[in-house]
Amino acid sequence: MLDEAMVIVLAGGAGERLFPLTQERAKPAVFFGGPYRIIDFVLSNCINSGLRRVFIATQYKSLSLNRHVRMGWSIVSEELGEFIEILPPQKRVGENWYLGTADAVYQNLYSIVREHPRHVIVLSGDHVYKMDYARMLRFHQERQAAVTIATIEVGLEESRRFGILQVDERDRIVGFQEKPERAVTIPGSDRLALASMGIYVFDADVLVRALESDATKDTAHDFGRDIIPALIAEVPTLSYRFYDENKKAAKYWRDIGTIDAYYEANMDLVQVNPEFNLYDPEWPLRTYQPQAPPAKFVFADEGRRCGQALDSIISPGCIVSGSRILGSILCPNVRVHSFCDIEQSILMPGVRVGRHARLRRAIVDRDVCIPRGARIGYDSEEDRRRHTVSPQGVVVVTRDDEPAIREIEPEALRIEAEADGRGAP
Repeated sequence: MLDEAMVIVLAGGAGERLFPLTQERAKPAVFFGGPYRIIDFVLSNCINSGLRRVFIATQYKSLSLNRHVRMGWSIVSEELGEFIEILPPQKRVGENWYLGTADAVYQNLYSIVREHPRHVIVLSGDHVYKMDYARMLRFHQERQAAVTIATIEVGLEESRRFGILQVDERDRIVGFQEKPERAVTIPGSDRLALASMGIYVFDADVLVRALESDATKDTAHDFGRDIIPALIAEVPTLSYRFYDENKKAAKYWRDIGTIDAYYEANMDLVQVNPEFNLYDPEWPLRTYQPQAPPAKFVFADEGRRCGQALDSIISPGCIVSGSRILGSILCPNVRVHSFCDIEQSILMPGVRVGRHARLRRAIVDRDVCIPRGARIGYDSEEDRRRHTVSPQGVVVVTRDDEPAIREIEPEALRIEAEADGRGAP
């Protein structure tokens, strides 16, 4: 069964709502939960499901994503016909870049058809969840579907954020609504609707015909808006209820498409009993791990605060020197100098934090240097003047902000001097 299936992961979106974290990288390449990138979760699902023929369609600012896949996901056997391979835009069928999710697959039909799959699984590269796609594929075959769509129950108040599927008592899809104000509920419930997760299993011949037909029309060339509604009336199209391998009471599936959603999903990981479990040995989550020494916490001598981290995730290569980390995530190779307080923050790889700095509810992008004595997350007016601030008040600091950060350095040095009891510099 699995030998007859192949996967294409759509990883070319610009991730505009996650800006400025996507200013220099594609959304699937954004760091998440310490050492991981967002794309690692869908690729881990593929490997854990026994699917080892995977194409990844990239487009937008894909250098770091390509490099991450090459360095971290060369784990399959080409001699056995297995691959995890990048498909950059090639303009094979015209002069346009990818015009939509369906067009991204259509432009790569040449590569797909050459593998002679019986089934094609289409996935998004920017969601966080655990799922056994082999279980969904068995459902697809046993129910003799031509198209199967993974769905998750959502409350009616949330339904306007999703494509909503209307199903009958046998899970056949009979209607589709794109982000409706008033969603159709599922049979047997007046409070829940079925949302599409953007996970599709197609019979290969059905997919090819649908994409070739859509390519000749003036549409958005999108699976949710165009391909699926057209197929519902033509072929058996079924809903597959999401079975969560996360093993928690509530099903976990996150589209972390905004700064606030991204921040909240990360902050959940540092809870004592997080909703999403990174530590399940039965469902390993793989990534590229740079060669780095263990994390280290230094300065336990009398009269100086020891480096410590509470309710936090600290990645390899980090050094915390006489500072306190609380409810935060430090990606690999972060250095925090002495007398700092970092609370409920996310520090990307290579961040350097100067002495006496204080960060609260902040996301600091890769390789940013926070000056000594800086205060970020404590004065909303100043934060908005210098940085991007989300609707819920999360401050995002990028390398483009460094000129604004340097503005505060004289004041930061004065604060540091006062903290050290030295007077003004």
